[in-house]
Amino acid sequence: MAKKVLVVDDEKLIVKGIRFSLEQDDMEVDCAYDGEEALEKIKNNKYDIILLDVMLPKMEGFEVCQTVREFSDVPIVMLTAKGDDMDKILGLEYGADDYITKPFNILEVKARIKAIMRRTSGFNQQRADETIIAKGDLKLDCDSRRLYILDKEVNLTAKEFDLLEILVKNENKVYSRENLLHMVWGNDYPGDVRTVDVHVRRLREKIEKSPSEPKYVHTKWGVGYYYNQR
Repeated sequence: MAKKVLVVDDEKLIVKGIRFSLEQDDMEVDCAYDGEEALEKIKNNKYDIILLDVMLPKMEGFEVCQTVREFSDVPIVMLTAKGDDMDKILGLEYGADDYITKPFNILEVKARIKAIMRRTSGFNQQRADETIIAKGDLKLDCDSRRLYILDKEVNLTAKEFDLLEILVKNENKVYSRENLLHMVWGNDYPGDVRTVDVHVRRLREKIEKSPSEPKYVHTKWGVGYYYNQR
């Protein structure tokens, strides 16, 4: 089945170029030219990945990304200005999975899209046979990729769920930030370990009653992160 991609950018020539290139690889491509149109399409369609520009009319990309994360864990790649580290960090804070800097080579865009799709499908295939993991008041449904705490569902992004799943399945095992970066984002991911720290912080804000005194995801200072329900 063809992968379905949404490309969001107000520069129509950029959208046209990306669309043409992705369609050559048998992908189905939808396009949107402002934030409101993008959000409407995402709500009414199922996409395998979204390319989302930061600077958009009507609603900027960060706001679109944050809103989407309230109802979907679809992979989102932010398109940012070249060398603007703050955009990259903000994109991760708002729930983006990756970023590509402008101007970009379309071959890089295609490679990054395919890498994310491989990681997503590969991670799904590598899951253990057990699909429901219950640890105290926390329950992970690995098939539907849903998290429940005290029987109340907590919405996570794709990367937040991947991180938590690794840690929960390997209780008390400490993973370095470098290991988690490679396991969840892949060896070809150009970002650094700050990506892991950002996602762990956002994960804690969602699942911990007191993020500064975590009950589930703990820090081993100078080493990395581990799961233990206290």
